[in-house]
Amino acid sequence: MYGLLRSLLFTIPAEDAHRLAFLALAPLESEPWVRDRIRGRLPVPASAAVTRMGLSFPSPIGLAGGFDKNARRVRALAALGFGFLEVGTVTAEAQEPNPSPNLFRLPDDRALINRLGFPNDGASVVATRYARSVGRGVAGVPVAFSIGKSRSVPLEPIDGVVGDYLASFRAVRDVADFVVVNVSSPNTKGLRALQGAELARTLLGALVHEGSPVPLLLKISPDLSEGDLDALLDVVADVKLDGLVATNTTLSRAGLTSRSDLVRSIGDGGLSGPPLRPRALEVVRRARERLGPDATLIGVGGIETGEHARAFLDAGANLVQLYTGFIYGGPGAPTRIARELVALR
Repeated sequence: MYGLLRSLLFTIPAEDAHRLAFLALAPLESEPWVRDRIRGRLPVPASAAVTRMGLSFPSPIGLAGGFDKNARRVRALAALGFGFLEVGTVTAEAQEPNPSPNLFRLPDDRALINRLGFPNDGASVVATRYARSVGRGVAGVPVAFSIGKSRSVPLEPIDGVVGDYLASFRAVRDVADFVVVNVSSPNTKGLRALQGAELARTLLGALVHEGSPVPLLLKISPDLSEGDLDALLDVVADVKLDGLVATNTTLSRAGLTSRSDLVRSIGDGGLSGPPLRPRALEVVRRARERLGPDATLIGVGGIETGEHARAFLDAGANLVQLYTGFIYGGPGAPTRIARELVALR
């Protein structure tokens, strides 16, 4: 069924398809009886449940940040069987998306390229609206808020960046079940410089010093060199973050089967989907070795099946996330993958 619908959606620009999908989720968001019906059709095995960071996850299969940037479809997405959701990324200042077109498909690779750049209504607006319309615990699954740097804030002086992140953190911490600090999107100029050990220590140290009432995780890039990755992981351990989301999208175009002229015509942006999976697995494995057993690791990158999810868990992840796999796999993907994962035990 979804295969036919996807074929139709893929005939229109990816940005328009995303807007249509959001509209289609509106009844599921607003009507409890619709959500109950969908849950009955897409059951998640009880044995898939996971406990981590003091939170109960009905399934280890979550939705990655970037799909629901303003936390407007949380109840709908939870009803589809996701075990947790990451909304955002939100920034202290409301901002528009980067110029269109900014979202592209590579069907031959089951991949996406995006250069959206953190479009959102602003952290305070999103958090306030979420508290009034949904609220912590109402979705039935843990909900993380991802926070990032406002586009208008320069990297220097670093105090301005720290203040910008702190403003977002203060806005969302009372409504989030955990918070993800995004310093790794390739679509905000200069953002990835914050993964350098010195700047990361300043930023993350300030967030930890603020006193987090919820777990705090860092989202990292797959494009770090091994030395830079190790240095960043040491900072994560030193400042005592709760864990990592590994990984964000990649700037690499290696190993694609899509036509090279198509890839060149798309231009810049972060690549997600199966081509990212080998590197994401490497980063998860290295992070687990470096951080030890207590850190919570969320693996993300090209997960489409239970076997893919199992590979991330075997590499050291506690939880996993989908984004591109949801686009290509459809609304049944989270429960299907959860069932496949349980069957592999």
